[in-house]
Amino acid sequence: MPSLIVSNHMEDCNDTKDVCVWSVLQEEAASYAVREVAMSSLLHATILDQNDLGGALVNHLSEKLATSDFSALKMRKVLSEAISSDPSLIACIARDLEAVRERDPACQTYLQCFLYFKGFMAIQTHRLAHALLNEGRDLVAFHLQNRSSELFGVDINPAARIGCGVMLDHATGFVMGETAVVGDDCSILQGVTLGGTGKAEEDRHPKIGDRVLIGANASVLGNIRIGNGAKIAAGSVVLKPVEDNCTVAGVPAKPIGGPCCGNPADSMDQTL
Repeated sequence: MPSLIVSNHMEDCNDTKDVCVWSVLQEEAASYAVREVAMSSLLHATILDQNDLGGALVNHLSEKLATSDFSALKMRKVLSEAISSDPSLIACIARDLEAVRERDPACQTYLQCFLYFKGFMAIQTHRLAHALLNEGRDLVAFHLQNRSSELFGVDINPAARIGCGVMLDHATGFVMGETAVVGDDCSILQGVTLGGTGKAEEDRHPKIGDRVLIGANASVLGNIRIGNGAKIAAGSVVLKPVEDNCTVAGVPAKPIGGPCCGNPADSMDQTL
């Protein structure tokens, strides 16, 4: 099985994470190019003929995001400029791929995620839009936000900040406001809103810590902090800060597990 090949290769790889992930992605693409001849041209154009992970992502997203008014060729140039402006993006892309591969039992290979998981593609589109916004290119950044919303059902303001190793599972209906922040190694399911309450201006959105799990259709509203390792149950509405490693649930959300309830054990699992 491809998943076993991936696991063994990653364990033996001594290069940086992005190089290791890229190597495995190429191996998977080469294997499937032989097994699925009808997809050979796609796999060569998207991955096997590219020089690195960043180039492959730019090529893939360019074809996805292009329109009749904004050709794939123009899009490729813009996205390449975004990656060149922030080389640290490559490491985050690799960590995101690894996060999905490790945490989502439905994901069998890096290739599957890279080509078809719209949560992964939406996060990467945002990363590039954010880099462009930081370069003062706000209009094209908002164009990418709009295209991501149209294609993937995900609406992330280009100014929002997202850490590395993030899994956006299923993705449909995810909304993240302008001043929201998501830390490293978080897992977020579909229908989640990181929004404002309508009662504040400027810094008005949630600040999500590292290793946070947010269940499907949960809403976190206002400029509140969700602590590292916290877990938010599906369908919850969170209006108050959440302590580190605390589990909350309900409308409005209240602590149900973790140190905030005197329980060291968590009631939810990071594995989805």
